[in-house]
Amino acid sequence: MGVEENGSGDLGLPGVSIGSKNIYRRMDFEMTDYSDEDLEVVQYKQTQQDRSSSTRKYVFACAIFASLNNVLLGYDVGVMSGAIIFIHEDLNITEFQEEVLVGILSVISLLGSLGGGRASDALGRKWTMGIAAIVFQIGALIMTLAPNFQVLMIGRLLAGVGIGFGVMIAPVYIAEISPTVSRGSFTSFPEIFINLGILLGYVSNYAFSGFPAHINWRIMLAVGILPSVFIAFALCIIPESPRWLVMQNRIDEARFVLLKTIDVEAEVEERLSEILKAAGIGIENQEEKAVWRELLSPSPSLRRMLITGFGIQCFQQITGIDATVYYSPEILQTAGIQEKSRLLAATVAVGVTKTAFILVAIVLIDKVGRKPLLYVSTIGMTVCLLGLAISLSIFKGMTLGVALAIVAICGNVAFFSIGIGPVCWVITSEIFPLRLRAQASALGAVGNRVCSGVVAMSFLSVSRAISMAGTFFIFTVISAVSVSFVYKLVPETKGKSLEQIELLFQKDRNWQDEEVEMSDTQHLVQQKDGSTTI
Repeated sequence: MGVEENGSGDLGLPGVSIGSKNIYRRMDFEMTDYSDEDLEVVQYKQTQQDRSSSTRKYVFACAIFASLNNVLLGYDVGVMSGAIIFIHEDLNITEFQEEVLVGILSVISLLGSLGGGRASDALGRKWTMGIAAIVFQIGALIMTLAPNFQVLMIGRLLAGVGIGFGVMIAPVYIAEISPTVSRGSFTSFPEIFINLGILLGYVSNYAFSGFPAHINWRIMLAVGILPSVFIAFALCIIPESPRWLVMQNRIDEARFVLLKTIDVEAEVEERLSEILKAAGIGIENQEEKAVWRELLSPSPSLRRMLITGFGIQCFQQITGIDATVYYSPEILQTAGIQEKSRLLAATVAVGVTKTAFILVAIVLIDKVGRKPLLYVSTIGMTVCLLGLAISLSIFKGMTLGVALAIVAICGNVAFFSIGIGPVCWVITSEIFPLRLRAQASALGAVGNRVCSGVVAMSFLSVSRAISMAGTFFIFTVISAVSVSFVYKLVPETKGKSLEQIELLFQKDRNWQDEEVEMSDTQHLVQQKDGSTTI
């Protein structure tokens, strides 16, 4: 007895046919016949995925907007390296005035950093960024219209104060709104925008260098005013830091911001509880102690934090990165390139390299951790600085020397961007307790700006005294010392909340032991069979 087929090959059974995929239709129907409980689980998972995507995009946007001030710093650094050539020609300034003009911005920005720490605690992280932009733009406008060196210096001083405000607050703000798993990447955004600004400055130099000398440098400086429009828009979008809101006892507002920046709703109350505890709210009989008094007479754990934060900030600059960026035309001229257009074109290559390699750090910082990037960075910079010193001494004036100098400069800025450039700001924004974070970070920024100013204001004079090659040999030694500093005094903070990182600095803790414990914990979590064997 057979089974009758119809004309289409259907066997007469529902959902079954020969030679077609319909044979599986009934199975698919039965598999998708979920119970109400299963549907709830699926819907919950889909909701969480949508929420995770939404929060990440929101924090991403906040990090970008908060980093816009850093474009101003980067642009000023990049554009001044070329503009100073034409300022020297137009205003007839001396070499000493040139050094002062270039370096004073970094030195005076320490006032902005100190004031920025106090302002951010009083006014909030968000509006401190607004003040930074306004002050910088006033300074940039004065520089653009300056008829002489004295007025140019007034504008430079105001720009320095604005940069000091902006450079310390952006990493703190981003660290305080970012989820733990991606905090390193987001907190690196300010360094990305500094590098983008430097590249734009180099491009501006090259683009406007063909104008007359009394006009071109003014156009170069005026372009730096444009980002203020975007910063004004950003202040209307980004929220206040939830940790600052907690410090102001605005708990409901802090909870609202956390709901927008944390993927899992269940974690919001847990994180809020950690922040409340760190801020000291709800703890009775807590001793009140002025922030600066605590910073000047620190406990052992706070002393370790200060050494790490202040030290890494200083090493970022005393290895000579600002000398390389500010004076790259002079360095390449010493190596053997004489034509101005070729000098400025070569600096664009330096800017492209510096900007491109910061993206490597953004991708890796939350995957491989902070310390591996710092090791690669400091060791690589040491090798490149040594190569640059050799190119300016043994091969000076030779074609090989020019090629080696360009490769060494590009390699130096590349290794800087991979590690110590962005990681320095990430570490400083992570390690300090909430009640001290803004002003302690400001103190680190002061060290950074002072070292930057000293290097920028003394580079030409020191190079005249001991040769440019000798100056880079000194930078090589300092860079080698920074490798040891990273090994001894910088902990790995990847994967830890800001509140957990404080525990790393307890006097009985050891960096290497902590890193082993974290590695073991991750290994245990990854065990599929639930075994506790390591």
